[in-house]
Amino acid sequence: MASRKESGAAPSAIMASVGGSLDSPVKQIQIEGLVVLKIIKHYQEEGQGSEVVQGVLLGLVVDDRLEITNCFPFPQHTEDDADFDEVQYQMEMMRSLRHVNIDHLHVGWYQSTYYGSFVSRALLDSQFSYQHAIEESVVLIYDPIKTAQGSLSLKAYRLTPKLMEICKEKDFTPEGLKKASIGFENMFEEVPIVIKNSHLINVLMWELEDKSTVSDKHELLNLSSSNHLEKSLQLLMDRVDDMSQEIVKYNTYSRNLSKQQQQKHQYLQRRQQENTQRQGRGEPPLPEEDINKMFKPPQAPPRMDTLLIAGQVNNYCQNVKEFTSQNLGKLFMVEALQGNN
Repeated sequence: MASRKESGAAPSAIMASVGGSLDSPVKQIQIEGLVVLKIIKHYQEEGQGSEVVQGVLLGLVVDDRLEITNCFPFPQHTEDDADFDEVQYQMEMMRSLRHVNIDHLHVGWYQSTYYGSFVSRALLDSQFSYQHAIEESVVLIYDPIKTAQGSLSLKAYRLTPKLMEICKEKDFTPEGLKKASIGFENMFEEVPIVIKNSHLINVLMWELEDKSTVSDKHELLNLSSSNHLEKSLQLLMDRVDDMSQEIVKYNTYSRNLSKQQQQKHQYLQRRQQENTQRQGRGEPPLPEEDINKMFKPPQAPPRMDTLLIAGQVNNYCQNVKEFTSQNLGKLFMVEALQGNN
């Protein structure tokens, strides 16, 4: 199960305690507005800068729609808290919710992100554990940096069926990924989200919008984006450096493999020539040898980390693209307003 430091405990034990299995695939996610507010409040209370906050999502499946009706955070604890049992804590929380007649079925988890830096091995392993035990599980990614710019950033992701098969087999070699046709573009699939509020909350939101001042509305035209763009580009350059190191590792492996293949081919040619000479002299051929033991192929570097880095680079590029396109739209809008004045 996901934790503040690393996502480790499997949710299968928790599902065994509450019973039931979910079969239908998820095409849409419906989230209660209260759940969104709890996630935002959790980050505001415990998240500091790049500190990641995580929690559990509760709800139910209706046809092909996953309804998230409640959530609760993982408690903040350090590695020194050896006596803390996360699985026991979650089971007690869901048992308490069940006693007060609140949806208590485990349907996934949520996590905050820092400038979109969420594509990692820890997230992959955790989501695989959830999705393997609960097929409809999703992970909600909340970006407080984007949200602070004026629009809520909350996205839901699931592992694709191809990636689930690869993770089950644990075959992350170049040949295994090539055979499964896995690339960074088809590792995760995004599920559309719909936020649902009660009629009373909708009325309250309308009243709050009417009471908002004109100056607050004009803040949407703010062009101060240098800090956000600079940080995003710095993170992008760091991941590009990591990608360069992975490419060097793979190129080294390719050169070693090619060199060994040449040595193997030369050895077989010499052996064939010697057997031909021995046959001409009437001597028996050389005894058979296990050539694979003599020429052990070099170990291929795992390619899953490379795919994750490529996926994170793509995510950074999309963030920069979205952010700059919004600012370009603001610039054209401001230019038109100045021209009218």
